[in-house]
Amino acid sequence: MTEFVEGTFLGLPESEGEADVAILSIPYELTTSYGQGTQDGPEATIRASAQVELYDPLLPEDLPCGFTIHTAEPWGGEGGSLQEQLQGITHYVSQYRDSFPIILGGEHGMLPAIMKAIEQQVNLNEITLVQIDAHADLRDELEGDPDSHACAARRSLDLGVGKILQIGIRAFAREEASFAAQDDRVESWLARDVLNPCGGEAMWLDWLNRISEIEGPVWLTLDIDGLDAAYVPSTGTPVPGGLAFWQVIETIETIASAPNVNWLGADVNEIVPDTSNRVTEFTAAMLATKIVAAHLARRLEDVG
Repeated sequence: MTEFVEGTFLGLPESEGEADVAILSIPYELTTSYGQGTQDGPEATIRASAQVELYDPLLPEDLPCGFTIHTAEPWGGEGGSLQEQLQGITHYVSQYRDSFPIILGGEHGMLPAIMKAIEQQVNLNEITLVQIDAHADLRDELEGDPDSHACAARRSLDLGVGKILQIGIRAFAREEASFAAQDDRVESWLARDVLNPCGGEAMWLDWLNRISEIEGPVWLTLDIDGLDAAYVPSTGTPVPGGLAFWQVIETIETIASAPNVNWLGADVNEIVPDTSNRVTEFTAAMLATKIVAAHLARRLEDVG
């Protein structure tokens, strides 16, 4: 039986040497526009992960399945301005470029800073950003702030990200709809289409086929409000009519099994804990665990 350690992801003990997977915490919250509390999300998710089972059917053994999972010290939040904080996030993520990073957040406005860190590994133009989200995040600014969480995908494109595949989108502005329709770097699968009782199944299969055909480096950005609010009732901006838990799981597994994908890592963001209802952080912990398991299963397959 694996020794339980308090304060680490899944309660797993830390090991010496280079980590195969690094669990990073970015309690960043500066531009939230509705519910607050994302700064407490990473710690709550790690705490909830202690209740997640170590068994995953993709793996021959329980997690960590012979690999090393390192729970890093959280980003410290240094910086006297928003730009300095974003630069600090880039530096923090850059320290773990030799591991497979899974970043817990924190508001979605951290995404461009993460992309700047990833740029040190690969050309951003080669990256496909798979975005699970209720919101398109394609605004040019929100309330005069171009670095708002509502602009995270748009700013990532400005940095040079080559392609964004979005699913679960259901709350977006006319500006964002026009931008997505006119820019061939953006492909959107709207929640209304994917979940429609008449034809939704075909759209869902189209999404999975598109994911399986990706070639090159991929980053998964998983805003948990992409799920229906029943699964994440206390996220910053809960929106009804979202994806089912198992649709997100299937997306994660499809990324990991896509034959020509180089999966660089993932972030799970907009986690707002609720002391009266632990569902949101537990959902986030289960999704992060599935990302770990799917990635390690691919590693084992490649070695085999």
